[in-house]
Amino acid sequence: MDSIIFDVDGTIWDSTESVAASWNKAIRESSDLDLTLEPVSLSRVFGKTMTEIADALFPALENDKRMKLLDICFDEENRYLEDHPGILYPGVTETIKSLALKYPLYIVSNCQCGYIEVMLRTTGLEPYIKDHLCFGETQVSKGETILMLMEKNGLKSPVYVGDTQGDADSCKTAGIPFIFAEYGFGNVPDAGTRIHTFSELAEMYL
Repeated sequence: MDSIIFDVDGTIWDSTESVAASWNKAIRESSDLDLTLEPVSLSRVFGKTMTEIADALFPALENDKRMKLLDICFDEENRYLEDHPGILYPGVTETIKSLALKYPLYIVSNCQCGYIEVMLRTTGLEPYIKDHLCFGETQVSKGETILMLMEKNGLKSPVYVGDTQGDADSCKTAGIPFIFAEYGFGNVPDAGTRIHTFSELAEMYL
């Protein structure tokens, strides 16, 4: 193993409360939809691509209006998170600081541009992450995005830490091992390697 790549939502932090608040504000101000999103409903779509989220949450809108509203939601979200950041899972800060002394650390997420940067800035984790890529930048599947990050950084044998079946499937596409963060939002019944807490990564690799 030469590096560790992390997912964000459901793996490093939980931002569902803040995202729901920001999206509901955007929906009220920029659409006629009678829709109030709950944090739990957002947790079910976290990890999906931006287009999949738009399809799931705004099916009543035509595609162009759906994507326009999603862009407005994302812009509002990035601004809101600056002052109302998500909540890091227990042990994340200490574990990432320790792991970074031994391995280069990276992030790949299906999120929009700017989201990873806000997370790193507001949590103080920015100095410990070597590079990151997201769907907003690549517009391709997470598996392909992982491969792009690997090629860009010359990674030969990374592991990926995530919390959904989509993450597991992406690792198969990329041909790398998957570690299931079972405290997160998803369920991966066939996951071979699991962690119950983020801190267990230190026990595994330090």
